[in-house]
Amino acid sequence: MKEEPGAVASRLNRRQMLLRSAMATGGAAVIAARVFAADDNILRTAEAIHQEVRFQATAKRVYAALTDAGQFQQVEALSAAMKSMDMNAHPALIDATPGGAFSLFGGYIAGRQIELAANERIVQAWRVMNWDPGVYSIARFELVGEGSSTKLVFDHTGFPVGTAEHLASGWHANYWDPLTKFLG
Repeated sequence: MKEEPGAVASRLNRRQMLLRSAMATGGAAVIAARVFAADDNILRTAEAIHQEVRFQATAKRVYAALTDAGQFQQVEALSAAMKSMDMNAHPALIDATPGGAFSLFGGYIAGRQIELAANERIVQAWRVMNWDPGVYSIARFELVGEGSSTKLVFDHTGFPVGTAEHLASGWHANYWDPLTKFLG
């Protein structure tokens, strides 16, 4: 039984609104939504990660820890992923200029800087090296200074379907927890 075009459009709008509301209000949330096109031959699946973390450090210090290779290598040393790796064999490489490349965690994570607004925002084309060639996601770090502390609002989209839970826990174990320790 075929639905009227207006009914399909109305259903899509409600689903889109629910997804947007969930993304806007999510704390450390993983969000998944499926939306069917009018002809039901297209399935669009979107997964997104939204996390908010507070650090007892200025936005300038948090920004530097995320964009300076020497500082980030110290963060890596505190992460779960690097416990068994030789840090000197594969040091963190970060070109902190728009379009600059980065390679982290022994080359397991790589990408390019899309946008850098000093002490405010970092947007990266980000990938895990075991993803299919040419597959990149978007990682967005928004830094909100709150006196001597910083709220980091993080959004990650465009990664392969089914990897959200693994990635969400990885951000905590390999970025937020060690960054908290590093910034002390």
